[in-house]
Amino acid sequence: MSAQTTQPTFTNTLMPEPAKFTAGQGSFALTSSFTVAAPQFRDERLDAGIGRMLHRLEYQTGVPISKAIQKDSAGASLVIEVKGAGEMVQSVDEDESYSLNVAANGVKLQANTVVGALRGMETLLQLVQVSGSGYILPAVSIEDTPRFRWRGLLIDCGRHFEPVSVIERTLDGMAAVKLNVLHWHLTEDQGFRIESKIYPKLTGMGSDGLYYTQDQAKEVVAYARARGIRVVPEFDMPGHSVSWFVGYPEISSGSGPYQVRREFGISDEAMDPTRDSVYKFLDNFIGEMTTIFPDPYLHIGGDETKGVQWKQNPKIVEFMQKHDLKDPAALQAYFNQHLLKILEKHHRHMIGWDEVLNPALPKDVMIQSWRGEESLGASAKQGYQGILSAPYYLDAMKSAEEHYLADPLPSTSDLTPEQRTLILGGEVCMWGEQINEGTIDSRIWPRTAVIAERFWSPENVRDVDDMYRRLAVVSVRLEAFGLTHITHEDVGLRALTGTKDIDALRVFASVLQPVSFGNRYQGQHTSQLTPLNHLVDAVRPDPPSRHDLEVLVNAFLQNPSQHEAERHQLENIFSSWTAAAPKVQQQVAASPLLAEDATTGRAQQFAQLAQIGSEAVARLAGGNGSQADWKQNSLAVLDAAQKPQGLVRFTVLDPLRKLVEAGQ
Repeated sequence: MSAQTTQPTFTNTLMPEPAKFTAGQGSFALTSSFTVAAPQFRDERLDAGIGRMLHRLEYQTGVPISKAIQKDSAGASLVIEVKGAGEMVQSVDEDESYSLNVAANGVKLQANTVVGALRGMETLLQLVQVSGSGYILPAVSIEDTPRFRWRGLLIDCGRHFEPVSVIERTLDGMAAVKLNVLHWHLTEDQGFRIESKIYPKLTGMGSDGLYYTQDQAKEVVAYARARGIRVVPEFDMPGHSVSWFVGYPEISSGSGPYQVRREFGISDEAMDPTRDSVYKFLDNFIGEMTTIFPDPYLHIGGDETKGVQWKQNPKIVEFMQKHDLKDPAALQAYFNQHLLKILEKHHRHMIGWDEVLNPALPKDVMIQSWRGEESLGASAKQGYQGILSAPYYLDAMKSAEEHYLADPLPSTSDLTPEQRTLILGGEVCMWGEQINEGTIDSRIWPRTAVIAERFWSPENVRDVDDMYRRLAVVSVRLEAFGLTHITHEDVGLRALTGTKDIDALRVFASVLQPVSFGNRYQGQHTSQLTPLNHLVDAVRPDPPSRHDLEVLVNAFLQNPSQHEAERHQLENIFSSWTAAAPKVQQQVAASPLLAEDATTGRAQQFAQLAQIGSEAVARLAGGNGSQADWKQNSLAVLDAAQKPQGLVRFTVLDPLRKLVEAGQ
C-alpha cells in the first residue's frame, strides 16, 4: 500500500514500492559523522554490499562518509542486523524480506539473509532527499517482501553480442529495482557465445570471435551473486541452433555444411533427436556448463522448432514411424525426455518456452510463456510451474504504462489457490535482433523499472500517473550506475548530423519513438549485418513527451478558459516545436542517413503538428476560428501522421487529437 504521508518533507520516489510502509514524523540528517554497524552476522558479500551503498550515498549527497563497518552498534547511524548468509547457491526460495526503520536518532535495517539486506539498502538509497541545504532520510517504517519469487530480465546475446561491461551495468540497474534473475540467452542461429573447452569449435567456428570466455562468464555470475541476482543460462535446443552445427554438423538433422545464420526468423535446422551421439554431446556440454553456472535451473529454449529438417531426413522419418511419434511435436517431446535425464544427472531443473509443455514431462519442468496469460494458466492447471513474459517484450516498443498494467497473476484469474502458487513471477525480455551495445540501455531502461515494480509490489499499486512521476526520478538515478538510456539519444543525434548543434533535432526526437520490432523488420529487412545507426536507434521508446502531454491536455480540457497555467505550458511546447521545425528540416535534408529513413516526411509533419497544436489551444482559449473546415483538415493531418512512415512514429498524436476534437 502507498504511504500515508504525515510529514510534508517526505516525498515518495520509491520504485518498487514496498509491501507495507508508513511515513512518520521527522527525519535523519545525513552528515559526515554517518557510521554503519553490523553487530550480528557478517560475510564478504554483505561487507561488499555495504561498501557499495556507502560509496553511492557519498556520491548522491557529496557528504564524505567513512567506509568502515563497526561491530558495536552503539552510536552508529545505521545498524544492519542480518541473521545469516542465506543459501549457498541462491535459489527461487531465497528469503528477500527486510524491514527498514528511520527515526531522528538513527536507522535500523533488519533481514534474515544477506540478499534481504541488499534489497533494504537499495530502498534506503531511494529514500535520500534534499532538505534545505542538506540531505535527509525521512522517517519511515517499512516491512517489505516481494510478491513474486522469480523477477527476471532476459538479455539475448546470441543475435548481437553484448560486452561484459554492458551485462554488468545492467546487473547494477537490476539490483537497484530488485530484479533477481538474469536470464542469459547465450546461443542462437546467429552466434554461440559461451566458451566450451570440450567442444572448442562451438565458439571457434560459430561466434565470429564474439563470445564470453569461461572466466568472463564466472565473473558475471560472481558479479550478479554479489548483488543478489541469479544467472540462468539458456542454450537453445533443438531449434535455433545453427551456430552449434557450424563446427559440429554431426549433431544436426542435415548433412551440412553450415554457416552462421545472418538472417533472423525461424530456421529449418534442428538437432537430431534420434541419435545417441547427440545426447552424449549434450551430456558433456551441459556437465561443463554446470561448472560455470551454479543456478539450479538451466533453460533449454525449445521454441519454434517446426520440424522441417526432420521431415526431410528419411532416417528420422523412419525413426518416428517406428516409435509411433506422430508429428514433430511428439519428436521434440521425445528429445526433451532424454534431455531432462541429462539435466537431472547434473542436478538441474529444466525450464523452457511454451513449446516444451507436454504431459510426458514431470511436473518440476518450468514453463516460460511467450504466448500469453492463457497459455501460462493452462500450464498451471496441468500442474506445471511457470513465469510470464508475453506482455513484457521490450522490442514491441510498448509504453511503460502498458507493461505496468500487465500482471502475471491478476486477482481476476480463474486459477485455484493451489494453481496460483505455481505462477512464480515473470521475466522482461530484451531480444537482440535490433540492438547493440550502444542502444541496449535505452531499450531496457527505464521501462524495466516499472515491470520490476509489478513483480515486487502489491497488485493494487497501479496508479499510472504516480508511476510516471516516480519513474522520472528513478530514471535519473539509474544513469548514475553508468547506464546510458538518457544520454544515448544525444550521442545518436550528433552522429546522425555530424554536429553538436542538435537543439532543434532534440525537440523533434522528443516526440518520436521507434516502431515495433515487427514494423521495423518489415520496413528495413534487418539482418545481423544491418547497421544500427539510424534515427530509430537514437530515439527512445515511450519518451516522457507522451504521458506528459497527455496529462497536460487532459487538465487543460477540463476548463480551457480557466486553466491558464496549462494553456501557457501548451503554448510554450507548441512554440518550441514551431521554432525547431525549420532547422530540423534543414538537418534532415543534409543527412543521408536521416533522409534514407523517410524522415523528411516526418519532419514536415512535425511542423504541421506544431501549427495544429497552437491553433487548437488558441481556439479553445477563446480565439476566433475563421476556417469552417479547420477541424476536418487538422484531423486529416493527424490521420496521415498516424500512418507508417520510416522507422519512427509520433508519441503525441492522441492528445493532439483530443485538442482538435474539443476545438470549435
